[in-house]
Amino acid sequence: MTLLRDKLLERLAAMGASPDYQRLAADVLGIRGAPPALARRLVEQALVVEDRRAAWRQAGERICRETPAAPGVYVLRDEQGRAVYVGKAVNLRRRLRAHFAERRWRALKADMARVNDAEWREVGSELEALLREAALIDELRPIVNVQTGPPALDTRDVPRALVRDVVVILPSVEEDSVELVAARVDGAWMLQRTRRSGADLAVHTQRVLRFFRSALRRVRGDPTAPLAPIVFSWLARRGAGATRIDPHDARNARELRSRLAALLRDERLFRERLDQR
Repeated sequence: MTLLRDKLLERLAAMGASPDYQRLAADVLGIRGAPPALARRLVEQALVVEDRRAAWRQAGERICRETPAAPGVYVLRDEQGRAVYVGKAVNLRRRLRAHFAERRWRALKADMARVNDAEWREVGSELEALLREAALIDELRPIVNVQTGPPALDTRDVPRALVRDVVVILPSVEEDSVELVAARVDGAWMLQRTRRSGADLAVHTQRVLRFFRSALRRVRGDPTAPLAPIVFSWLARRGAGATRIDPHDARNARELRSRLAALLRDERLFRERLDQR
């Protein structure tokens, strides 16, 4: 329990069956001259707020205790399971501790004060975090996040040469795997986790090629947000050194598989960019 709540309950107990709410409001809440009815409402409201604060702190302690100290994306939910906020972090535990820091309570939005639970997903790279965060915001429409709609290239300073179909090879949370991030100029994107051993590369190469070459392109009503501009923007800045290939440079699935297999075997893969042109 918080200090203010303790004081109110202690004074109420001491006053017995006929508490003096005006005195309570003045001595504990610092509100003097309030009429009896208003003073009672103020004390009762203060107790409700303090109960909510205590529940919020307890939820925060539980959530932070369970959250890993790893990069990822997270969803904060209220008692009804509704998505309140979606975010990403280099360190999930540290980020969530910041959400529930005591100093934040006074300025906390009402919806954030009702957070009761959290879920998260660890990621292997900054780009994966950016994509998964944007996809979750589009899917869940959390109450607190500002809904800005799908990202657009005309609002991003991306060199024209980078706006092209691409496959970016990134670290995965699974040490023996990589994440293939495929992005098309029409905005479509996909993530494909594949093992560095090449054990599932044949199937995954076919899947990637179908994504780029299928006649069934994005159609009206497709629920997947066109997040490829996030990929192009990241490649233009923080991801300038990321390894990537042009899927159209391969004549067929066998050639693309061969190129990817060579990259995945290279120990330099995530130490420096490997240019496949």
